[in-house]
Amino acid sequence: MVLDYTERLRSQLQQAGLPSFRALARAAGVSDWQVSQLRQGRAAHMRVTVLTQLSQALQCSLLELLTDFSEVPDFSEVPLPHSSPHPDPPLQPSAEIAQLRQEYDRLQTQLIAQRQTLWQEFQQTSLQTLESLLLQLPTATYAAQQNPDIPAIRLLPLLRPIHQLLIDWGITAIAPVGTELPYNPQQHQLMDGTAQPGDLVRVRYTGYAQGDRLLHRAKVSLVK
Repeated sequence: MVLDYTERLRSQLQQAGLPSFRALARAAGVSDWQVSQLRQGRAAHMRVTVLTQLSQALQCSLLELLTDFSEVPDFSEVPLPHSSPHPDPPLQPSAEIAQLRQEYDRLQTQLIAQRQTLWQEFQQTSLQTLESLLLQLPTATYAAQQNPDIPAIRLLPLLRPIHQLLIDWGITAIAPVGTELPYNPQQHQLMDGTAQPGDLVRVRYTGYAQGDRLLHRAKVSLVK
């Protein structure tokens, strides 16, 4: 039976929320010709990297993509001849499918290892920035417990590594504590009472943003 791979792929596009075959090519970062190969059921003849990009765009596994868009038949449904007393052994999947499966497993393992490496590098970089704080803060805390009269301003230099880390990550404060400015409900959280946009408020706890993304709204109180 000849399968209609085009209709099958069109059904996959609908499930993935893609409007057209060209949209699939753009989402996967492949050429229109490579998508046409998929429509012809030639997945088993395509490169693993291309298939991986297509499977991600279609939100399915690489193995599902190979099964649904490959000319390799399902040998489990091939009937054996009844006339032969010694039927031939079941046919095995093609070497290409087996090789693609091995390559898929290798890429998955490599991806997991890369994630672990990146996470370790991120931790190491952050710890290097915070090194002076980690070394000095316990001693400063102990000294403050032994002598409560130590001015808090002497602890401020210990916070410089945190400030530097925020700069490195592109995180900026919405407004310094104590600043008086017009109330903006998108950036400010009123701590008590009510206020209208534009009313004068004072920053009690600063908020933070990373580029265009708001992380925490600044907590403010109405200036009476």
